[in-house]
Amino acid sequence: MTLDPRVSNKPVLTDEQRQIPQLRWVDSFSRLLDTRYRIPGTKIRFGLDFLLGLIPGAGDLIGMGMSGVLVLTMARYGASGKVVAKMLGNVALDTFVGSIPIVGDLFDLAYKSNYRNLKLMREHYDEGRHQGSATGVLLAVLVALLLIFVLVIVGIFYLLGWFFSMF
Repeated sequence: MTLDPRVSNKPVLTDEQRQIPQLRWVDSFSRLLDTRYRIPGTKIRFGLDFLLGLIPGAGDLIGMGMSGVLVLTMARYGASGKVVAKMLGNVALDTFVGSIPIVGDLFDLAYKSNYRNLKLMREHYDEGRHQGSATGVLLAVLVALLLIFVLVIVGIFYLLGWFFSMF
C-alpha cells in the first residue's frame, strides 16, 4: 500500500472497452470515487470514497455499496469469476480497514479499491489475465462481506447506545 504517483484521473479502461456505455460509466464513476481530486501541491489523489469514509460507520457502508454496484456491473459485462473474486476482495479489505477510525481514512487515501478493480478489468480484457472460475472464493468473499456489513451495523448500534446512555 503506497501512494502511487502514477495514479491519475485519466480513463483506465481502453477506448474499445469504453465503447460499452456501462463500462464507460464504471470507469468514470470508479475514478470519481478514488482519483477525482488531488491535494494541491502533491501527487496524492482522492475521491468521494475517501470523503465518505470520514463519516463514521455509515460512510464506509455507503462506499461498500457503491463499490459493489461497480463490481456487479463489471461482472455483467465480461469479468471472469476470478476477477470478480479479486475485486470483491479489494472491496472487502477497503471496507474492513476503512472502518477503523483515522487509520482507515489514511488507508482509503492510499488503497483505492475501485481504481485497482478497474486495472484488474483492463488486465483481464487486454492481457487475458485473471481467467477462470472462482466460485468457492467468490462465495467466501460474499459471506465475508455480509459478515462485515452485519458487524459494522451492530457496532454502530452499540456505539449509539453507549453515546446516548451518557446523557
